[in-house]
Amino acid sequence: MRNTLVRLLAATTSLAFVAGGALAHGDEDHSQDAKKAAPVAPAGAAPGAANAPAALQRLADGSLFVPKSVQRQLGLRTQPAHIGDLAATVELNGRVIPDPNTSGRVQATFAGSVMPGPKGMPMPGRKVAKGEVLAWLRPVASAIERGNQKALLSELEAQLAIADGRVKRFEQLEGAVPQKEIEMARIEHAALQKRRAFVAASIDSAEPLLAPATGVISASHHLVAGQIVDAREVLFEIVDPERLAVEALSYDAGIGATLVSASALAEQTALELKFVGAGRQLREQALPLLFRIVSANSMVAVGQPVKVIVRTAHELKGASVPRAALTKVGAGETAVWVHTEAERFVVRRVRHQALDAANVAIADGLHEGDRVVIEGAGLLSQVR
Repeated sequence: MRNTLVRLLAATTSLAFVAGGALAHGDEDHSQDAKKAAPVAPAGAAPGAANAPAALQRLADGSLFVPKSVQRQLGLRTQPAHIGDLAATVELNGRVIPDPNTSGRVQATFAGSVMPGPKGMPMPGRKVAKGEVLAWLRPVASAIERGNQKALLSELEAQLAIADGRVKRFEQLEGAVPQKEIEMARIEHAALQKRRAFVAASIDSAEPLLAPATGVISASHHLVAGQIVDAREVLFEIVDPERLAVEALSYDAGIGATLVSASALAEQTALELKFVGAGRQLREQALPLLFRIVSANSMVAVGQPVKVIVRTAHELKGASVPRAALTKVGAGETAVWVHTEAERFVVRRVRHQALDAANVAIADGLHEGDRVVIEGAGLLSQVR
């Protein structure tokens, strides 16, 4: 947009130079041209501007003279201001979080080595289904621990062999040996089999790491095959990009009772929010509020800071204009441009308050019917 304005100023300057020069051709008599009346400059224009053609310029009173042709090239659009009662809003700081109902986290249940799953090591952005095997966790132990486990396994195998022989002898003497002793021998034999299986699994087998939810891998913490991890270490995080939420902190504990609607602004992206609920315990002297993002295809990421705009049941008097109408002038003051005449624009310093992610309420600085520039205001502010 800035390059467009620069090219436009250069073009109008060239036209002025060509028009100001005297071009003689043939044997025509130009002695009477000087007697023609010079064009009248706009009110407040600088001296000498009357000899130049109509062009974009800043007048002495700070307003702008913008010809109709230039207005079309800059794409200026205006909207009449209507003063009325608007819903008062409160701005809160928030951040994007995963929806607790559709997100999950995979942690190591014990210290071990991570091995690739059936589809390789999970990478960020990969789609996964609930219950899918993401990777395998093979336990690691010191030489002493492994020796103790193997010794225990050998002992269990010996006990299992003795129990197996006892069961076979009792089965051959069935009728001479009480049935109660035969059942006890069988139960002991089955218990030893299970103990041996568990001990053997703790030495060599790997535990599958399953996806707790359906979504995409949002973080894998740079895991590689064979990496040793500690118990409770977070390995993978899964989120559903279509089901995200926003958590905001409010210093007014009663805001939930007056809340009507809410929206959020993530950089230049407007998000529509649905209020889910508020906590009952302060965090950092503020009350956490939870909202669900209902906007389709919202391009935001987990952890991204947002500005949450909460609309309450209270009212204020002002004019609603798009957020794009606001511009900065002077020493960082907020202002809007008003179309006062056909080719004249005046800057108005205003006091505003957010209405939602896309609109603001002008509480002071505008009058009923003022035509406010809602597109191209930034280009007008660049004119010097």
